[in-house]
Amino acid sequence: QVQLVESGGGSVQAGGSLRLSCVVSAYTSSTKCISWFRQAPGKEREGVGQIYTVGGDAFYADSVKGRFTISQDKAKNTVYLQMNSLKPEDTAMYYCAAGSYSSDYRQASSFPYWGQGTQVTVSS
Repeated sequence: QVQLVESGGGSVQAGGSLRLSCVVSAYTSSTKCISWFRQAPGKEREGVGQIYTVGGDAFYADSVKGRFTISQDKAKNTVYLQMNSLKPEDTAMYYCAAGSYSSDYRQASSFPYWGQGTQVTVSS
């Protein structure tokens, strides 16, 4: 069973930065792809981007491209989401999720394993 634990959320002013962490219990065939999602109150869950744990290729949603960066430290079993130039519309609960090579951040249902989430609040 794969377990994911997020941390690093908090409150920040617009233009600021935060780095979220996602500790992955183990790298298995079920954790070939780690993705970040977010969900604001009253809105659908949105895929932010994903990274392939073998090779490190990362892909991003247009809404965060150029501002957010996903990286990993395999020695620490941790995937990071570096968020810069934050905007009030980035306010949401942020989740990491794990899936196979075929998982896609544009389809939340393709990820079978999820963390509990960490809240990010950006004030104007």
